[in-house]
Amino acid sequence: MKLSIGIVGLPNVGKSTLFNALLKKQVANVANYPFCTIEPNVGVIEVPDERLPVLAKIANTTKIVPAAIEFYDIAGLVKGASTGEGLGNKFLSHIREVAAIVHVVRLFGDKNITHVSDKLNPEEDIKTIETELILADLETLNKQKEPKSNAPKEAIATYQMAKKVSEQLNQGITARDIKLTDKEKEAIKPLNLLTIKPVIYLFNVSEDQLQSKEETEKKIEAVLTGIKNPSQSSTNHQSLATNHYLYLCSKMEAEIVAFNSQEQQEYLKQYELTESGLNRLIKKAYETLGLISFLTAGTIEARAWTIKKGTLAPQAAGVIHTDFEKGFIKADIVPYQKFVEVGGWVKAREQGLVQTVGKDYVMKDGEVVEFKVNT
Repeated sequence: MKLSIGIVGLPNVGKSTLFNALLKKQVANVANYPFCTIEPNVGVIEVPDERLPVLAKIANTTKIVPAAIEFYDIAGLVKGASTGEGLGNKFLSHIREVAAIVHVVRLFGDKNITHVSDKLNPEEDIKTIETELILADLETLNKQKEPKSNAPKEAIATYQMAKKVSEQLNQGITARDIKLTDKEKEAIKPLNLLTIKPVIYLFNVSEDQLQSKEETEKKIEAVLTGIKNPSQSSTNHQSLATNHYLYLCSKMEAEIVAFNSQEQQEYLKQYELTESGLNRLIKKAYETLGLISFLTAGTIEARAWTIKKGTLAPQAAGVIHTDFEKGFIKADIVPYQKFVEVGGWVKAREQGLVQTVGKDYVMKDGEVVEFKVNT
């Protein structure tokens, strides 16, 4: 499963500072994550999970393997990127590969760091990038040729959807904000549109702004309200203001990433924070991708396995090994909290806490699982 997030932003917004801080959190042993690739602009980052050390202690193992996400530092996004400015096509090919986008927006003021437009205007910065992505999508859609009448029905459906989405994009509405049925989403999928990808707006603030939370959040809400297209109805617009934004100080994150856990906590207390901005970003990225984790705990390792919400038990088993999906018989499941309360599988079975499920069971986040399979 490709779990990838692309980090985009105009020059001098703090994107490189953020990415370099993320790189310092990169996992030591990437071999544990077969879906990951190692490239200079890619960081393989663990998803913080406080449950794993607890499970490791219960299972008497020292090996912990959290879930992980790839973060791509996508360079070259400037005004005119869709027509080849900056890194142009290279940028576009990179961003097409990711599952979601983190859009870094500069909210901090600093006379020593120039702004690409010579003026701090976060609303316009967001619109600049959204416009480039919309233009790139329109170019993709305009290349679609009308299929012949005897063409496969899927090809006809994709072409019809291309026309529908193109009309909305021409009004400045991103594909993700167009109300589409599941069937329509499936039809448009082969086109791999940039503006249909989920977005997290990441506002890069100063340390002073980090302390003035109420004022900072009001500014952010005003920016997000300002980018809403007037032609969008309130019911048609996905509320990014409430669901898909966060803010941090990338300068501070770059400093504290080298601190040990206790030092970090003491430092964060000054800002009334309980965890770092990077950890909040990683968790938000995981959530935005619609991912959850099921857990395994044995003498070899305690591990979090990544699946999409709605995954059935056999497909979850297949994440561990493809043969497990084919040979799936059943799964024994205990909710994490119950598992911890009784101290492991033996007591869980004695107290009747184990639920045995079959092929139609929909997995939930945080379940401790043992699969029974024919291999």
